[in-house]
Amino acid sequence: MPLIRIDDPADPRVAAFRHIKERDLTGRQGLFVAEGEVVLRVLASPRSLCRPVAALIAESRVEGLAEILAALPEETPVHAVAQPVLDGIAGFHLHRGILALGQKPAARSLEDILAELGERSVVVLACGIGNHDNMGGIFRAAAAFGADAVLLDDRCCDPFYRKAIRVSVGAVLRTPMAINLDAVQAVVALGVAGFRVMAMTPSAHRSLDETAPGGRMAILLGAEGPGLSPDVLRRCEGVGIRMSGGFDSLNVATAGAIALHHFTRQA
Repeated sequence: MPLIRIDDPADPRVAAFRHIKERDLTGRQGLFVAEGEVVLRVLASPRSLCRPVAALIAESRVEGLAEILAALPEETPVHAVAQPVLDGIAGFHLHRGILALGQKPAARSLEDILAELGERSVVVLACGIGNHDNMGGIFRAAAAFGADAVLLDDRCCDPFYRKAIRVSVGAVLRTPMAINLDAVQAVVALGVAGFRVMAMTPSAHRSLDETAPGGRMAILLGAEGPGLSPDVLRRCEGVGIRMSGGFDSLNVATAGAIALHHFTRQA
């Protein structure tokens, strides 16, 4: 693949990569920045639901990434830069030396996603997840345990935020999702579609190990602290995780991973 040499951080050909941290907060109009070798590998793979737009690579990393870069679509420009130039473009020291620009997949409706799923399916519905580490962790667990989709309500943070993608080790780029959902309406729609909606909550009277997997299952996760709203909880089956040592809750991504393991591996 021919490389485009960039020697000036102000070169307009890499304008989309400039001042990453500031632009993370303002959005990129349907585009996102991916960081690191693992995420770039996912973006370049056939499993990605996102279109690669461009790559910006430290020249010291190019040779080691040859296989991944060759897997990018032929029309994807790959820019090679010295490390100081890369740092000047990004606005901070980028020790991984690897950035890529991708296009988010077209938005999908909840109904379209559910219509594609089989009679033995598991999905995650996340409500009010505002922490990007937790968001990335939820997507990573969903991919690791074979969830069919991740659904996000309208209070969740952007899963295509650079840190969320990195924490997910690229799972955000390959997971079917519906976003900006009304939580109550989503729970109702899941029920109409034949899903049992299992709300993970410390206040549940039934434990996860007492809940049989099988059929269509939806795992409902709420933000740490406030948890799930009463309007949502009364429309779901509450499920908790047995704990000891006086603890009554786990990090939301950890709780989601345990629930996913239960409902997918034991099915």
